[in-house]
Amino acid sequence: MSLLEAFNWRYATKKFDSTKVVDNQIVENIIEAARLAPTSSGLQPFQVFVITNQELKEKIVPISYGQEMSAQCSHLLVFAVWDNYTDERIDKIYKYTTEERNMPADRYDAYKQRLKEGFAKRTAEQNFEHATRQTYIALGFAMAEAAVSKVDTVPMEGFMPNELDILLSLKEKGLKSVCMLPLGYRDTENDWLATLKKVRHPKSEFVTYID
Repeated sequence: MSLLEAFNWRYATKKFDSTKVVDNQIVENIIEAARLAPTSSGLQPFQVFVITNQELKEKIVPISYGQEMSAQCSHLLVFAVWDNYTDERIDKIYKYTTEERNMPADRYDAYKQRLKEGFAKRTAEQNFEHATRQTYIALGFAMAEAAVSKVDTVPMEGFMPNELDILLSLKEKGLKSVCMLPLGYRDTENDWLATLKKVRHPKSEFVTYID
């Protein structure tokens, strides 16, 4: 199945078949797709939490305004973003980069300094918003890999992030939750959206070609 075919197959699943479990290797491939996504300056300012504990998933339902997908799904991915860019975080990723590429330790010193100075001029909220935008690229990569593997997903922003952060002890890690991605298999018979035609803006309105 091509990527476009997979995109036409997928939809925002509203009801999962809770009896079906996604194979662990497929889940790992989805996570790896998110890990390989590009981010600004290669900082990867987020982490992914993979929840399979059913009791914990059920606790997330009221936090997500009663949406039951978080409890019905096989695996629940939570994307959590750095609360701010810090010198320590920037140094850590570039130390790892130089080691992995067998480069001199000071290879990126000048670039790191520019990054640190740039982020220091912004508020923590501005930096968090910047990091969040990077995270959504990874979310898209994960959804694409899931679709190719015929695993259903639904991107979820409809939850109380502060409550979820407390439940998962994210604040202690310097993280904030921004989106969730349930993984599983659609319950076609009981999902009102499963059989409806996919509708998007007409291409004539969506794209403008500038020659």
